[in-house]
Amino acid sequence: MGSTASFLTYVPVSLAFGTSGLRGLVEDITDLEAYINVRGALRYLMATGDLRPRGGIVLAGDLRPSTERIMRACAQAALDSGCPVENAGTVPTPALILRAVSTGRPGVMVSGSHIPFDRNGIKLNKSVGEVLKSDEGGITAEVERVRAEEYARTADSSAFSASGGFRRTPELPVVDPAAEEGYVRRYLASFAQGALSGVRVLVYQHSAVGRDILARILRELGAEVVTAGRAETFVPIDTENVTDEMLDRLEELVDAHASAGPFAAVVSTDGDSDRPLVAAVLPASDREPGGRSVRFLSGDLLGIVVAEYLRADAVAVPISANDAVERRMKERGVLLRKTRIGSPYVVAAIDDLRREGKYAHIVGWEANGGLLLGSAVALGGGTMEALPTRDSVLPILCNLSAAAEQGIALATLWARLPARFGRAGLIDDVPVAISGAILAHLVPAGDVVEVELAAAGRVLVPGRPGGEAERLAGPAAAAWHERGKTLSRFFTPALGFDDIVRINVLDGVRVTFHNGDVAHVRPSGNAPQLRIYANCNTQERADRIVELGLREPDGILRRMEKAFACP
Repeated sequence: MGSTASFLTYVPVSLAFGTSGLRGLVEDITDLEAYINVRGALRYLMATGDLRPRGGIVLAGDLRPSTERIMRACAQAALDSGCPVENAGTVPTPALILRAVSTGRPGVMVSGSHIPFDRNGIKLNKSVGEVLKSDEGGITAEVERVRAEEYARTADSSAFSASGGFRRTPELPVVDPAAEEGYVRRYLASFAQGALSGVRVLVYQHSAVGRDILARILRELGAEVVTAGRAETFVPIDTENVTDEMLDRLEELVDAHASAGPFAAVVSTDGDSDRPLVAAVLPASDREPGGRSVRFLSGDLLGIVVAEYLRADAVAVPISANDAVERRMKERGVLLRKTRIGSPYVVAAIDDLRREGKYAHIVGWEANGGLLLGSAVALGGGTMEALPTRDSVLPILCNLSAAAEQGIALATLWARLPARFGRAGLIDDVPVAISGAILAHLVPAGDVVEVELAAAGRVLVPGRPGGEAERLAGPAAAAWHERGKTLSRFFTPALGFDDIVRINVLDGVRVTFHNGDVAHVRPSGNAPQLRIYANCNTQERADRIVELGLREPDGILRRMEKAFACP
């Protein structure tokens, strides 16, 4: 960011693109910063022809305390750009994008998704779907042009005060219910009437923006729904980091409402309701002594059930996905594409698969459970059209429906999945510079993203399925061997780790060990966090790897931070 406006009494902090959308601390997302970013993005969309002259946008937000103020700034940016605003109100991100795409307009969603309430964000979508990584450079350039224009104004000519707030608070248009109703109809018109009859579900509502919409859809499909845990303060829930405390909370809610009959599942979503949380409720006969009554299933495994329920023949998932996905897709003869982490990368892969013209049913998903539908699918009540953005309702409905149609418990359905177990966790407040320093020491330069460390010191680059591996030699091979030695300093035999046999650096550093354990270290794209993912043959070992990674003050991630942090 260049020079600041002379009339401002603070130093602005620019918003930056993360894994998906713009993110920042609430104190940094002033009215001025939100206005600059949205106006710049709309200029880019106009320049590319995605936004028609005098065309409108759809605007929505989540339930964070800061959201309404930021929505007002976004609305004013649109109006000053000559764009009418449809205010969809507080609805899930996929509901906003469905409304925007179905009417050929861009959308603006104010939400920080799962991150803490002291942060927020702005997620932009084009009239055809999500903003992709290839769009970010053009958007950033236009944002900086708008920034220069706004900063060149005087205190008298600017619409903003010295603190970056509007001098005169903009008004939001009256809420239009079309986005919410269209989203609900999407499911009621596709799944068979009464598809969930006899299924008793607890909806943990907390502060999810889609808390009432989810309950409504389940009820109208025939489920008996109990709602619980509604909160008026914002509760950040990360479906990739479901803690023991969260599972305890779910169990408490189930126990408090179990007198009227057993539940099949407890379901919920993250803050902007594009990521599902699903836990099966176990009958007493199936519980281990002293064990929990709820069994959580990670989002990447939920996606396997969805892919089978929708008869997918091509799948796109991030590299962080549980490798049970790869095993099951191989068993089913389903094409699998792996991507970097973030829905824009999965969307791009889905677009590539669609352009190839070989596949009838394309789906993608992320480890957080957000499901992207890449092609239309016929269901019991009708055809559901593609919606290539993260959605929480579809994976919830597919898992509940698959179990109901087979007449089995949800946990029984999940027991048929490949026996690979995952866990993920994170540490907070790890500056981006430190995460970058860690990766710089672990990722060699060059275009190779995956190698196998074979016998006799050989380094192999795996080929495509059925193809032969390529052998690396010289400095390239030496660099990978050195990275393997560096990683072995942290993933030691004393901690139960075997020899390293594969390293993938498509996004972060994913390490596969000889005994089948997988550990994946990666900075968050949305927040100053460092994550660790584990895949193992037992849940206990996956839990243990994450515990070893997060342990304070001397866990694997903290030791990496100390070893590689910039002075």
